[in-house]
Amino acid sequence: MRTISERPFYINAIVVLPDHLHTVLTLPSGDSDYATRWRIIKARFSRQVKVGNRRASHLRRGERGIWQRRYWEHHIRDDDDFRAHVEYCWKNPVKHGLVKHPNDWPYSSIHRDLKWA
Repeated sequence: MRTISERPFYINAIVVLPDHLHTVLTLPSGDSDYATRWRIIKARFSRQVKVGNRRASHLRRGERGIWQRRYWEHHIRDDDDFRAHVEYCWKNPVKHGLVKHPNDWPYSSIHRDLKWA
């Protein structure tokens, strides 16, 4: 919440899986600083997690080894593209064999979003 108050954005969809996450975010009009938001979110999260085993490359860079260094960013083109990416978030736990139905996965915005569908 602290990052949202400092650098506003809206979480349109999110799913947190055991080894990765997917989100669809909306930034304020005229603001495209997606990278800084992710850097802050990752850093703040990492500080809250106990340091585990790290590779030599993590040690050299002073990293916790929780996050991959890169991410995939996609600018939504239209309403169909938006819906497809939200549904991708929802269906990802099924794709990875974690559950049979998207709403069986507890760490997903599907529970918030389907209340309004």
